[in-house]
Amino acid sequence: MSRPGSDLITITARPDIVFVEGQGSWLIDESGKRYLDLVQGWAVNSLGHSPALLAQALASQASRLVNPSPAFHNRPMLDLARRLVELSCFDRVFLASSGAEANEGAVKLARRWGRRERGGAHGIISFEQGFHGRTLAMMSASGKPGWDSIYAPMPQGFAKARLDDIGSVERAITPDSVAVMIEFVQGEAGVNVADPGFVRELRALCTERQLLLIADEVQTGIGRCGHAFAYERYDVEPDLMTLAKGLGGGAPLSALLCKERFNCFEPGDQGGTFCGNPLMAAAGLAVVNEVCTPAFLAGVRQRGEQLARGLEAIARAHHLPGERGAGLLRALALPVPRADEVVEAARSLAPVGLLLNAPRPHLLRFMPALNVSAAELDEGLDLLRQALRQVLC
Repeated sequence: MSRPGSDLITITARPDIVFVEGQGSWLIDESGKRYLDLVQGWAVNSLGHSPALLAQALASQASRLVNPSPAFHNRPMLDLARRLVELSCFDRVFLASSGAEANEGAVKLARRWGRRERGGAHGIISFEQGFHGRTLAMMSASGKPGWDSIYAPMPQGFAKARLDDIGSVERAITPDSVAVMIEFVQGEAGVNVADPGFVRELRALCTERQLLLIADEVQTGIGRCGHAFAYERYDVEPDLMTLAKGLGGGAPLSALLCKERFNCFEPGDQGGTFCGNPLMAAAGLAVVNEVCTPAFLAGVRQRGEQLARGLEAIARAHHLPGERGAGLLRALALPVPRADEVVEAARSLAPVGLLLNAPRPHLLRFMPALNVSAAELDEGLDLLRQALRQVLC
């Protein structure tokens, strides 16, 4: 028998595990082994694996209307757009399928506005270590080391600044600059949380220099940081925002939101075969209505504090540098570049495995379901201690 994945194009080093079932915070592989999942598809499964609410929304909508074409309105698309507007500081919504697609849309909208209002200004300032997706343009926008050469020649027009360094942003501004694109929490870089003072300075600078502030909330939006959107933690309002991952709760769904005065696409400028299809919109609406309530978000903050305390206790016990994060998006720093070994050791624990993520050699990242229980977090922390003892002791 061939190894799992032998018929797939190689894009990542997957372990020889085939998952067949998932419920809540748990996954089960073909052998019947259970894994406590603190990755959840990279912060995608807001309500865990196969939540009944999501399954019911998909089944109900699938029996009525799946895809009438993006050339027409459909009720779930309209209802989800209305709900996102009600929850946020924005006025308009474009629904798509992936974070990269939403971010590309944000750049296109900013450049369309720059052509109309700023004499053709088009340059986007983004940040070192940032991550905005895997299309060619979004790889150029990202600040991930080495990504500017993998598929050269790359799209141009993306300058880089440094997070929490307002001077670096000022130096990157030219007459051609039209927008600044930021993750308030750089997830792929290792959960780097932007300083509140820097974010307020950035908002003021963008207003002063007539630059759009684009918030990439692909990973942080829809409750991940304990608020409906991470920008709420900073008491600022972006001009554009992108959502994905947790928006669909496991279904492929993303969104670009903008304020009315930046709603400047002309018919035909933007679109896509699956943009706003009712099946995905129905899933997103069910997730948003469940997550974005005061009681649910208070629970996220409570579990986030529990996870932070647990990780800090582990850091003290194992003499690790510490933990950081916001809500249920957190990282644990290691003193040596052996995070991949910890991930493998955790996954191999028996009889129950633990799924973790290592975005950097020195870092472990935690993105549990937003409705993870206190008992499940405690069990995850115990399993993490076992894996760390195997690798570091």
